[in-house]
Amino acid sequence: MADNLSNTAENRALDWLMGSSTTAPTLPLKAALVTANGSDSAAGTEVTGGSYVRKNITVGSAVSGATSNSADIVWTGMPACTVVGVEIWDSAGTPIRWWYGSLTTSRTLASGDECRFPAGTLAMSLA
Repeated sequence: MADNLSNTAENRALDWLMGSSTTAPTLPLKAALVTANGSDSAAGTEVTGGSYVRKNITVGSAVSGATSNSADIVWTGMPACTVVGVEIWDSAGTPIRWWYGSLTTSRTLASGDECRFPAGTLAMSLA
């Protein structure tokens, strides 16, 4: 997910870089699966049904402008759907969407399937 910060994340990062505010997401960060991708200004269509819920994620320290999930992210009991992308949200009272991106290959799931992103496969970069 290179260069896929939401408008909110871009603005907060610029404010922080310019010293005009301190900002950070409310942890833990959560991964959301989408069936239609969003854009800088609009969230995608999030999966619903089955046992689906957003999952906590952890990431390693950034190296060369990139990072990735440091542990597997696993959803079980998924509804029948085609997952086309992932979004990263925080845990604020009104959650903020920080990042979004398309999957290289969509994942078509049957009811009850598992969806897994092994450690290191959900990559985020500013490059």
